[in-house]
Amino acid sequence: MKTRHQNIWIWLQNNRVMKAILDIDEGTVKIYDDKDNLILKRTGLNKVQIKQVEHYILQYGAKKLSKNAEPFKFL
Repeated sequence: MKTRHQNIWIWLQNNRVMKAILDIDEGTVKIYDDKDNLILKRTGLNKVQIKQVEHYILQYGAKKLSKNAEPFKFL
């Protein structure tokens, strides 16, 4: 089974916890609000565009979650 190159980012924006799931293999970006509602989905992105999105998310002070991290460990 092939491992997926998927990154999960968490940050605070306007007093709300935001979550982004970036999948490099699929070329998708999904951003969720604090109630886990999907607020943005982009598909068909290449690796460079995914890295640009990560750069923008980092400007909000995002932290990358480990795939083995316990929920809400970043708080």
